[in-house]
Amino acid sequence: MKILIIEDEKIIREELQELLLKNGYEVFLLTDFTNVLPIDPDKYDLILLDINLPNLNGEFLLKEIRKTSNIPIIMLTSRVDEMDEVLSITNGADDYITKPYNPIILLLRIQNIFKRINSNLDYLKYKNISFDLKSGVIKKNNLKVELTKNEMIIFNYLLTNKNKIISRDELMTILWNNNEYINDNSLTVNISRLRKKLDDLKSDVVIETRKGCGYILS
Repeated sequence: MKILIIEDEKIIREELQELLLKNGYEVFLLTDFTNVLPIDPDKYDLILLDINLPNLNGEFLLKEIRKTSNIPIIMLTSRVDEMDEVLSITNGADDYITKPYNPIILLLRIQNIFKRINSNLDYLKYKNISFDLKSGVIKKNNLKVELTKNEMIIFNYLLTNKNKIISRDELMTILWNNNEYINDNSLTVNISRLRKKLDDLKSDVVIETRKGCGYILS
């Protein structure tokens, strides 16, 4: 998951960067606050946005982003003011945290937002691709590939279990439960086709073979 940090205090920005990197997130930093807009929200999965920015109010930036995007946004502030929280939520923020923040609480709030998104949306995002569960289309920027039904089932299962090695037997069981007959040879063919389609997108997503164990998405 890609997180953009919009925070003008260098020490806090770098602390956030280190915390998120250690917990497996891709981190992007905004360091030039002379010309913040426009921001392309489609490049990221979540934004950590400071309310008190030089030259630009964070609440204004929040409202500008909300005109075109529903990207999750967590507001950061050093002020203990209920009105800040009210304005943030009213203007479309997903959450609000006061500095100095508790690292564990911040991570939990980020995780909860991503869990909620993945349970409500009909698509999944991973690295530089998005997967539309309804249409079976994988996209990267303006490129897209369509998956067959078997490829959709396999890729969705690998994607939702991306930190686990999935055995061939497990994949064949999943397909069987979806009324899709598949044998060992056809599973190999489907995996090969999936890999080629990911290559066609020049995707960062790779289906790795773990010899004697199965497959894992990396």
